[in-house]
Amino acid sequence: MLLFLLILIVAAIAQSFLPWWIVAPISLLLAAGLGRTGGRSFLAGFAGVGLGWAAVATWLNVQNDGLLAHRVAQLLPLGGSSWALVLVTATVGGLVGGMAALAGCWLRHAALGNRNRVGESATV
Repeated sequence: MLLFLLILIVAAIAQSFLPWWIVAPISLLLAAGLGRTGGRSFLAGFAGVGLGWAAVATWLNVQNDGLLAHRVAQLLPLGGSSWALVLVTATVGGLVGGMAALAGCWLRHAALGNRNRVGESATV
C-alpha cells in the first residue's frame, strides 16, 4: 500500500514538470527500495501510474466535453469513444509503471540474492 501511494504521488508530481516517461524510473527506483515481491510491485506500479493517468485523462475529457478525445479515438479503432480512450490511456500508463516496478523489484532481488526475499528460505 505504501509503494502504491508513493508511486501515485511522486509520479503525479514529477509529470507536472518532466516528460511522461519519468514514471518508469520513479516506479523502478521506488520498487527497488520498497518492493517485497514481483507481483505486488507490479500491481503497485500498475495501479499507481494507471490511476494517476486515468484521473488526468478523465479530468481533461470532462473539461472539453470529450471533443479532443473523441477526435483522437476516431484515429484509433475505438469507434470514436472518448471514454474508451481514457481506459486505453490508463492501461498503457499502468503497464509502463507496472513493468518498471517489476524490473526494480527483480533488480533488487538480483543484487541482494536470497538475503532480502520475503517468505523464502536461504538454504543451500
